[in-house]
Amino acid sequence: MVLKTFGWSFAITAIGLAFAAWQWGWEAFGVVLILSILEISLSFDNAVVNAGILKKMNAFWQKIFLTVGILIAVFGMRLVFPVAIVAISAKVGPIEAVQLALDEPERYEALVTDAHPAIAAFGGMFLLMIFLDFIFEDRDIKWLAWLERPLAKLGKVDMLSVCVALIALLVTAMTFATHAHTSVGHVDKSATVLLSGVAGLITYLVVGGLSGFFENKLEEEEEREHEEEEKAKAEGKPVSAVGLAGKAAFFLFLYLEVLDASFSFDGVIGAFAITNHIFWMALGLGIGAMYVRSLTVYLVREGTLDDYVYLEHGAHYAIGALAVILLVTIQHEISELITGSIGVILIALSFWSSVRRNKALAAAGGGGSSGDKTEVTSGV
Repeated sequence: MVLKTFGWSFAITAIGLAFAAWQWGWEAFGVVLILSILEISLSFDNAVVNAGILKKMNAFWQKIFLTVGILIAVFGMRLVFPVAIVAISAKVGPIEAVQLALDEPERYEALVTDAHPAIAAFGGMFLLMIFLDFIFEDRDIKWLAWLERPLAKLGKVDMLSVCVALIALLVTAMTFATHAHTSVGHVDKSATVLLSGVAGLITYLVVGGLSGFFENKLEEEEEREHEEEEKAKAEGKPVSAVGLAGKAAFFLFLYLEVLDASFSFDGVIGAFAITNHIFWMALGLGIGAMYVRSLTVYLVREGTLDDYVYLEHGAHYAIGALAVILLVTIQHEISELITGSIGVILIALSFWSSVRRNKALAAAGGGGSSGDKTEVTSGV
């Protein structure tokens, strides 16, 4: 089962890592490996959400998501999007950005370094909003109860996450941005950081709004189909299950693509905290995206990851850590090893807490399902 589901992911991993080592050396091998782990760790919650929606689709639309969807995820968000970010922030064309990366790596590195404050501010704000919206939401299951319980109470204040994010942006602009690291030394990039940070915040709100729109359309479509089905049964008419499933699956597909794009932002933006090399980035994130798709299929067939209820928490804490790191790197350089390790450590801790919780519930005769209505904490 595991080999059948993850076989292509294992093959792509071996080919990708071998190519990175052959083409660029062992440094590239290590960075690509770290990026792959980072993408997988940040996308656990993505896989869980995808699986919950994907299992509602028929076989045809599942194949569409796992074929067309993977092309969009790997070649669109993980390859085109990083190039677009560099092109826009460095004010060069996308083709020129790729040519510079290939033919003039020193100039390309200088352009990326000069653009880094803008990239870091944009990405830091986007990631920070993901983390804040998660941490301020009151959840039945809590990992770090001593922290999450009071924050959930504060989260009842409207627009609190936006206010906190804007305060963080102002502080960053008045501190790190005044001595931003560029190719010519430390210069004042306060205006650039403010503008890019606001753009990151707006992007998050737009993506969230689109996700909400498709979710509402999906709920409306499912409710309408249910009413039509009940009406047809009452009148003794046959129900066109295929047609109804097709309409619902279409909205499901659109909703999944928007969700997947929003989850892809954190991996792509977080990757800039580890490396500016767009090809290493695309290769590492592409390998990670393959595992996310495989994991989604595995969840649909087995449903096992739902038992490890703190993995979502660990992923979002990793996102919060990356947001802070990105803002700090506007002025200070941080080792890629430290940046890449933080997410892995947080995911590992959340997995370990999930295992402990499951053992404790099993010993007490409990269920351990993430759907429990009572509040559950890790005891950490």
